[in-house]
Amino acid sequence: MSDEVATQEFSADAEAFVSSLMGKTLKELVEIRDCLKANGVEPAAGGAVVVQGGGDGGEIAVAEPTEFDVIMTGFGDKKLDVVKVVKALTGSTLMEAKKLVEAAPATIKEKAPKEEAEKVKEELEKAGASVELKA
Repeated sequence: MSDEVATQEFSADAEAFVSSLMGKTLKELVEIRDCLKANGVEPAAGGAVVVQGGGDGGEIAVAEPTEFDVIMTGFGDKKLDVVKVVKALTGSTLMEAKKLVEAAPATIKEKAPKEEAEKVKEELEKAGASVELKA
């Protein structure tokens, strides 16, 4: 097994900003958060950030997520119906589908386009499963 850790590269500006936050008290960090909010920097649904524009008063648009993971969180009272749907959706064997259903919460589809993810969610819910979409 490798002891290597994946590293991510950041710009010098990002590194300097994070370094400037290190060692701050919770009170100071809350004040920074409040200052960001006062200047129009707000977290949006799905983890995206919406920033109010400066000079022209416009808003910088942040694209909505286009890919979703379909997570089955439970199979309800109709386990066999859910297994059949999972089998059809994943192309797996009946036994593999059963194991996947019983392992809930389980990812049924990864990085599916929004329309496909919603269709899969609808099919699973129709069969009796409880489902979440995660961006």
